[in-house]
Amino acid sequence: MDSKRTTLRFSIFILLVTLLTFTVVACSTPAWFPIKKGSPHKADMKVLLDKEVVIIDKQEYVKVYNPKASEGWDQSKYLYIPVHEYLSKRETFTIPATKVESKKEVTVSSSKPSLSATEGESFSKSLPISRIPDLKRKVMIAQFDERTTSGEEVFGDWVAEKLIKELNRRSQEILFVDYPMVKDFLEKRGIVLTDLETPKVLQLLNEVFGLHALVVGEFSGPYAFITKAEKDRDETASAIIKIEIRLVDTFSGKTVKSLSAKNPITAIKEKGGFSEEKAKAKAIDLTIADLSRSLVSELDSLDWFCRIAKVEEDEVYINAGRLTGLKVGDVMEVFRPGGPGERGEVKSKIKISACFGIDASMGRLINGKKPNVNDILKLAKREES
Repeated sequence: MDSKRTTLRFSIFILLVTLLTFTVVACSTPAWFPIKKGSPHKADMKVLLDKEVVIIDKQEYVKVYNPKASEGWDQSKYLYIPVHEYLSKRETFTIPATKVESKKEVTVSSSKPSLSATEGESFSKSLPISRIPDLKRKVMIAQFDERTTSGEEVFGDWVAEKLIKELNRRSQEILFVDYPMVKDFLEKRGIVLTDLETPKVLQLLNEVFGLHALVVGEFSGPYAFITKAEKDRDETASAIIKIEIRLVDTFSGKTVKSLSAKNPITAIKEKGGFSEEKAKAKAIDLTIADLSRSLVSELDSLDWFCRIAKVEEDEVYINAGRLTGLKVGDVMEVFRPGGPGERGEVKSKIKISACFGIDASMGRLINGKKPNVNDILKLAKREES
């Protein structure tokens, strides 16, 4: 009889403990409890881990391939979908691998120099995650303005693409911001591209996209010269092009450097089929190679910083992350924005608590005043790994 009473009391005790435990969890979740409430997308962090997430005007967007891009050249290659919309309909944004691979086949008209498979990739392609520990600067190269009198050939976007490829080869401290994305952003706000270099627009690009520098330029040519010997059926083609660029610091709104280059025409002599097209392509390659040597030195010397994109309760969202080179545990100094090209006093410090997407992160205040949107961040301390 006593053993039965003991068993009954023990069962009642276990039941009460179980009910009490669930009641406590339901009423107030302790800090150590693994399941917490938060923003809806935080629970889907694994889904966003390999996606490029950008913060534009305090809103988070996921960069996805545009399924309509194959319908025509006027279609943007990528779309920027709000995070909540992507998470609810992400199956509709999944493109079969075979379709993406077939898109890489580029048809080039005979009037335009042909591209290799790697050269033909769009410069708006998202970059792979870098393992280089150095902090990278965000740069945008706008489509080049053509001064060529002939309207049959269009090289502006192709020259910009070639320059990006050459800079990527020479430096691992540069991240390129999509020009089509920025162009679309400005057009939706009624800002014309002719105002791209104005201080107001530069400040906007700096705050919204974290852009450190803008590269704009124009070129003349390529002009081809064709000669043909009397006894030689094959013609010989040479070409020359001149490219001029301006490097603009978006933080100060000032032109940092003006550079120009042109190829030596004596170094270009192409014979045989498509000799004119091959001469033009070689002229562009040589000129860009010469120009990029000086440009990469200027870009690598730019001061690095990032900005606070959003503040949500005690969490701070930053427009830079692991692709830029930030790591969990990094301590960042927060500066109050000063005048154009100036940082105000240090107001606080935050510590990076997580990186999400491809190049965004979040942190928490460890001392000082609460940060504000568009405050400037500089790396203050990095924990040794």
